[in-house]
Amino acid sequence: MSKRDYYDVLGVSKGADADEIKKAYRKMAIKYHPDKNQGDKDAEEKFKEAAEAYEVLSNPEKRQRYNQFGHAANAHSANGGGYGSGGMNMEDIFSQFGDIFGGGSPFGDFFGGGGGGRQGGGRRVARGSNLRIKVRLTLEEIANGAEKKIKVNKQVICKTCDGSGAKDKSSFQTCKTCGGQGAVRRVTNTILGQMQTTSTCPTCNGEGSVITSKCSVCHGDGVVRGEETISINIPAGVSEGMQLSMSGKGNAAPRGGVPGDLIILIEEIPHETLKRDGNNIIYDLHITFIDAALGTSVEVPTIDGKAKIKIDPGTQGGKILRLKGKGVPEVNSYHRGDQLIHVNIWTPKALSNEERALLEKLQNSPNFKPNPGKNEKSFFERMKEYFE
Repeated sequence: MSKRDYYDVLGVSKGADADEIKKAYRKMAIKYHPDKNQGDKDAEEKFKEAAEAYEVLSNPEKRQRYNQFGHAANAHSANGGGYGSGGMNMEDIFSQFGDIFGGGSPFGDFFGGGGGGRQGGGRRVARGSNLRIKVRLTLEEIANGAEKKIKVNKQVICKTCDGSGAKDKSSFQTCKTCGGQGAVRRVTNTILGQMQTTSTCPTCNGEGSVITSKCSVCHGDGVVRGEETISINIPAGVSEGMQLSMSGKGNAAPRGGVPGDLIILIEEIPHETLKRDGNNIIYDLHITFIDAALGTSVEVPTIDGKAKIKIDPGTQGGKILRLKGKGVPEVNSYHRGDQLIHVNIWTPKALSNEERALLEKLQNSPNFKPNPGKNEKSFFERMKEYFE
């Protein structure tokens, strides 16, 4: 099933500003919130879909990439799953966007404060920071796709305490300030009556418990510096400047939280003889005047190896030959570009006396006088054909 357009999901136009997007997401989140639709799988999926759309459209960089590449900018993963936000679970959503409602579940007051859609009531889930890396690819790797194994230095879960930050399992106690809820509620009297507000517990920082004896290795953080080798499957057709993200492959989060994402910036390594123009490959072929007049066969490089092409007798300089389907594939599509060969006729810069005498002898021959026919395309016509 194909993904819906993120703007359609939130019901906003492509020119919507940040406030409009935030209001639209809040409306959708309230409508399909798990607390309000307990046991309704369809509502849960729509809740996740709205969160995924908001994650992209609320981030200026992700929104720009989405506007340029659509779902292709976030549509691939190293394990065949999803780059970007397609793998979000309920904890991801609440940890990232809980503040959209001013903290916690917007339905906590209506359903006894349980926050049925969240595990652990109002407890806050920490999130690790994102990491950015650059991956340089050859033109051949871009055309065919590639698997890259990258060593990344980052925050990893402490193996000594298994990420808990505590010396052992008995080194925890329930937070006395919030009673293990991770949030504190305050009731204030106003002219309109009593108003109840919920905020993160200042003592346990929303975790619901405090450590009484810290791990000696990570000193209570639950994470340490380490190295991880990550396998990245780069889809065919990516381009310079495109960013891909791998969910959960960034820095580990303190004390068992949600890890951040790994952001992958694509860089293209210039090819020695081929140039890329969108999905097309450009090659400048230089032939002699003799070959252009008599015709010949030549080998040209392509991203798949060598290809033999025929040069017809009387070929004019500036002619563009097309090798269908020899370009770069489009991301998430069966369409593939072409290879365009620009024919350039090489004019010798130095001549021997014998060569000069031969050319002077042919200079006045009627076949050597420029006489373009009606079928001969002008430079502008060739350029128009090239861009089409």
